[in-house]
Amino acid sequence: MSASTDNPRNALVIPVLGRFYAALHDGAETLLRVVAGGFLAIHGSQKITNPFGAAEMVEGLGFYPGALWSLLLACTEFFGGIFIAIGFLTRPAAFAGLFVLLVTVWFHWVTMGQGYSGAEKSLLWAAILLFFVIRGGNRHSVDNRIGKAF
Repeated sequence: MSASTDNPRNALVIPVLGRFYAALHDGAETLLRVVAGGFLAIHGSQKITNPFGAAEMVEGLGFYPGALWSLLLACTEFFGGIFIAIGFLTRPAAFAGLFVLLVTVWFHWVTMGQGYSGAEKSLLWAAILLFFVIRGGNRHSVDNRIGKAF
């Protein structure tokens, strides 16, 4: 590796922007986590008010008993979204949400026959949650504050 590629700032067309990017790095990641978790919790808030309301739908996807899976779906989206937003148990919460989203990809792409266009939003959400499964909550998280990460 040459000296010019050892430091990513040296590879920038405008090297002075390196300081700007470095200053915003953690903040941008935190903002993405808070927004993703918040949106997941908002989406789940519709389900948490009637946690068994999706029982027939999940049984239609092959998940039995429907009441159990409906409850888990509601909790995963609502409480998991809150956990992701605040960065508490970030990796397990993101993994559970990722599982839900991969099921929705299957549902839209295969079961409904909508292909990529039907699954596009779920694929994007899955990619975001996969990022947090791998990265965790970063330094602006409850996980970091308590000094524990999964």
